[in-house]
Amino acid sequence: MQLLLAAVVVLPLIGSVAALLPAPPGLKGRDPDQAVLRHGVTVTGAVLAAAIALAVGFDHDQPARMQAQTDISWIPALDIRIHLGVDGISLPLLVLTALLTFLCAVYSYVNMPAGPSPKAFVSLLLVLESGTLASFAVLDLMLFFLAFEMVLIPMYFLINRWGGEGREAAAWKFILYTLLGSVVMLLGLLLVGLKGGTFDMVALATDNGAGLSHTTQLIAVLAIGVGLAVKSPMWPLHTWLPDAHTAAPTVGSVLLAGVLLKMGTYGFVRIVLPIAPEGAHTFAPYLAAFAVVGIIYGSLACLALARAGAKGDLKRLIAYSSVGHMGFVLLGIATLTPTGVNGALFANVAHGLITGLLFFLVGAVKDRYGSTDLDHLAGRTGGALYGRAPRLGGLLAFGAVASLGLPGLAGFWGEMLAMFGAFEPAAGLSRPAYLTYLAFAAFGTLLTAAYLLIVVRRVCMGDPAEEAGTAAPAGGAGAAVDVRPYEFAAWTPLVALTVLAGLWPAVLLGLTEPAVQNLLGGGS
Repeated sequence: MQLLLAAVVVLPLIGSVAALLPAPPGLKGRDPDQAVLRHGVTVTGAVLAAAIALAVGFDHDQPARMQAQTDISWIPALDIRIHLGVDGISLPLLVLTALLTFLCAVYSYVNMPAGPSPKAFVSLLLVLESGTLASFAVLDLMLFFLAFEMVLIPMYFLINRWGGEGREAAAWKFILYTLLGSVVMLLGLLLVGLKGGTFDMVALATDNGAGLSHTTQLIAVLAIGVGLAVKSPMWPLHTWLPDAHTAAPTVGSVLLAGVLLKMGTYGFVRIVLPIAPEGAHTFAPYLAAFAVVGIIYGSLACLALARAGAKGDLKRLIAYSSVGHMGFVLLGIATLTPTGVNGALFANVAHGLITGLLFFLVGAVKDRYGSTDLDHLAGRTGGALYGRAPRLGGLLAFGAVASLGLPGLAGFWGEMLAMFGAFEPAAGLSRPAYLTYLAFAAFGTLLTAAYLLIVVRRVCMGDPAEEAGTAAPAGGAGAAVDVRPYEFAAWTPLVALTVLAGLWPAVLLGLTEPAVQNLLGGGS
């Protein structure tokens, strides 16, 4: 188990270096570009296999216990250690990251985004995977910071070199926002480590803030929280996200929404709640307030983009929807209750599956119609996917209803549990305030349903005034290419897991619940 976890983290890094080297003569094939893309599929496939083996070997009877630990001294003078481990909180995120990266590699093998050398693309993709996996596996504050920063450079280049219109400005905005947030976060992490006497996250969580004064906890939570909030992203620190998503290539958007945003919310659960509980308790109502503003703001922005004549971009709309969905995650965390935090962790995984699928589908729509402009897609020359590409239209409708939280699909449970947590927040938090937050969040679910159904109506059926000229039968003159085999291979696991998590939520909640109880109780 120790070797499996180490392999999950290190193998993508080794594969990244190997991708830049000349291919061995027997593996070059006819096309060197295809050889390096095949290398990406092979490495990410091996990482996914190791992550699944780790999940199978995980002791599911003790998900609260840190398992598969490696603990090696790295910088003795500062007591910084190479400490790896996995529990019921981090295991689902490790598997999700490995799965989404593998699906992106499979998708890119056939549909490589336009840009420079595939060698650089594959290498950056693997560095990104390694950094993300390390963020969920490390148990040392300094290692967490290094892993947290490790993902920024590859994502910057994926946007800047393989992105679409406005990619340079979007990439710079992404890197500046996240770097500035990280600098503030580093100060908070150093404060915790120096005042607490160790950078070990397990030891600090077990102390449950006992070695940190109230003032230290307040400063640490504020500093660390700002860095994590930028990555989450929390309103009003979200403004880098829509531009980054709109400009990024399809696989960049999938990984940005599917796993990178989760690093911020994971940090709140793994670091802030157990290590500085008094500080978290003080700032929790403010976090909840920002969360519900994000829910409403994201939904209203999506409604504005979805209306006819607004020249809204479908990809940008889904990016704004992430601001709203991650608002539910932050609301669940801000309740400081096992119910709310479990809901946040469930919503994390559900958002990764559903929004990853939606960005894949939007990429496919753009490949077929050359645009993600909603007015174009709803017009005579646009999508009307039910008639022209019925399977693609059906999948887009499925992704939309899953995203709006339809019962029986993955999007339902996390948001419901987050709101249940707000109904009965932790002791000492103002229940009237949280009931107000709950009311706004519930209204946000109605707005979410409204804009997603408008999107399905316009993209899959066409605008009413254009219907007669749009709804060409599948296979006719207006037909588009429906789902291709490589798209089917990349999307099917996400659809299946969205249904499985919706029908059988106990699979995921059975992992997270004991671990959350343990974390909030200081290891007791």
